[in-house]
Amino acid sequence: MTARSVSAGFAAAALLMLGILGWLVSLVPVDNGAHDWAGSLNPGGWMAWTFPTALFFWVIAALLLTFTWAAIRFPETPRRGILGIATTRGDRLFVSLLGSAFICLGWLGLIGTPAWGGLAIALLYAAAVFRWV
Repeated sequence: MTARSVSAGFAAAALLMLGILGWLVSLVPVDNGAHDWAGSLNPGGWMAWTFPTALFFWVIAALLLTFTWAAIRFPETPRRGILGIATTRGDRLFVSLLGSAFICLGWLGLIGTPAWGGLAIALLYAAAVFRWV
């Protein structure tokens, strides 16, 4: 498989992801001319899919796609961080996602909504993981 075909495949996947994002935005309910961003995307469905929930999973899929492309396009050798174990970009992504989930759950459990503060802490944590782990 050539680098050109890999890049073309990932470009097609990126366009598909943008199309899915556009579709998700089009599903956001409109009430009296205003978008209800926290409204159900599937009224009466078995799960309360809201735009923020769908966007969360879309971002994870986009990150996985981006990191897969980066691993193929720019191979790396594992590096040792402050934990003393060799990690790759994918390992650091996993550690940052897992830690961010616990940070956000802790924020919701201790402080409650809105969770913007937990998100900010999780982003700082992820930046630290990618820098030092």
